Amino acid sequence: MGDAAGVGPEIIAKTLQQASFYERCHPVVIGDAKIMERAMSLVGSPQRLRKLTDPSETEGDPKQLDIIDVDLLPADLPFGEISAKAGDAAFQFIKRAVEFAQEGKIQGICTAPLNKEALHKGGHLFPGHTEILAELTGTSEFAMMLTAPKLRVIHVTTHIGLVDAIAKINPKRVHTVILLADETLKRAGIPKPRIGVCGINPHAGEHGLFGHGEEEEKIIPAVERAQSEGIIAEGPLPADTLFFRATRGDFDIVVAMYHDQGHGPIKVMGLEAGVNITVGLPIIRTSVDHGTAFDIAGTGKADPGSLEEALRQAIELAPKGNS
Repeated sequence: MGDAAGVGPEIIAKTLQQASFYERCHPVVIGDAKIMERAMSLVGSPQRLRKLTDPSETEGDPKQLDIIDVDLLPADLPFGEISAKAGDAAFQFIKRAVEFAQEGKIQGICTAPLNKEALHKGGHLFPGHTEILAELTGTSEFAMMLTAPKLRVIHVTTHIGLVDAIAKINPKRVHTVILLADETLKRAGIPKPRIGVCGINPHAGEHGLFGHGEEEEKIIPAVERAQSEGIIAEGPLPADTLFFRATRGDFDIVVAMYHDQGHGPIKVMGLEAGVNITVGLPIIRTSVDHGTAFDIAGTGKADPGSLEEALRQAIELAPKGNS
């Protein structure tokens, strides 16, 4: 459910009242039943809420919204406010989801947004969902992949400052992310993914004219290693033209070096249809590519488009089982 004070509950209510999703999966909300009832009333959902104790109890009935009630929040939790209770609950929701996934009771996780400040106030000092999932699953090598119409981006670094990001970039990490990109797209049905790798500096350093040799030190060895392994990777390339070339069809995915280098183009391409996919985890996880939108929480105005697409992606990526 994400942060219950944000738009997460209402976009869940809007998304899961669509019968078409139940033809492809049996969705179960992990969150707070009181908050979910409030959200369903807010958006005029025709469904009835049904509490489960285990995901195996779901019937996949589009007339009802199934929920695992973690029951940590007051029914009158204020909309749009930073709350330690909501931050802690958001952590507990994802923890419970990971437990179910590790037990094989669910085939994928699709997350609504959380608020990082609330998460920290709740006692959980993580930058976001991605790092929580890595910690809970014992995963050391992972990456954030964003998708939008005509563009896929995977990140070498994410939620750290720019100076720290440049320091953290190294050939091993860049090579790992290139491998993750290649493996992920092959599993998605692209037999020979074409991977474009961004430079760090303007014009990818222009042979030392800009920067202090970061491309030669941190990126080129990784690209050459990937190429020697048969991966179709090219770079470092100037970021200002690489994203255009990718949307034109020259590349299947772009490797971005830091957060805003990759996030900016994705959100320009379509914030309402953007999806965040964590690759490298032992479980499938997709997410909306937007925040908690506290400014409109509780108004019923939130667009569920990103969550709808995230759920579609989770269904596509998830191993096919009996539920």
